[in-house]
Amino acid sequence: MPMTTFSPPSRPPCVTLIGMAGAGKSTVGRLVAEGLGFGHLDTDDLISAAYSRPLQAAYDLLGRERFLAAEEALVCALDVTRCVVSTGGSVVYSPRAVARLKFLGPVVHLYADLDNVAARVAHNPQRGLCIAPGQTLAELVAEREPLYRAAADFTLDSCGRDPAACAAGILDWLAGRGFDRVA
Repeated sequence: MPMTTFSPPSRPPCVTLIGMAGAGKSTVGRLVAEGLGFGHLDTDDLISAAYSRPLQAAYDLLGRERFLAAEEALVCALDVTRCVVSTGGSVVYSPRAVARLKFLGPVVHLYADLDNVAARVAHNPQRGLCIAPGQTLAELVAEREPLYRAAADFTLDSCGRDPAACAAGILDWLAGRGFDRVA
């Protein structure tokens, strides 16, 4: 009798959303997950849970460098499938974290311009923002945008679009790559 080898099924992919604070990653991520029939995971929520405090309080407790190290460790440990992952905006500072996210599946950059980011961050000051001492929001956006674009497989401009329209744009792009919608 011939010997057969076990071949596990291929790993169902995830979809990751990256972008600045206020770009809509969490809200749009939930809608994309619903459209794909996937789960949704927000890495900011995981950090908050790990430190038993709101994200900004965790950042204040850890400081910038330790916060970035904690975020990197958390993202590098993700072992999920069929999940939309909404990340913190600072995830792109870690090449290891970006590599892990790309291993899990396609990475989508939700772009928001400086005016939109500033308005959305001002609307929710407890949002949590990993910004260097003395750095302006404009400098932060200018620093991160090239990192987002380099990490992304697809960029969607969220300015002037509601979350449902952003999710539809992402779902359309994913459909062209073999992801099936359930809704």
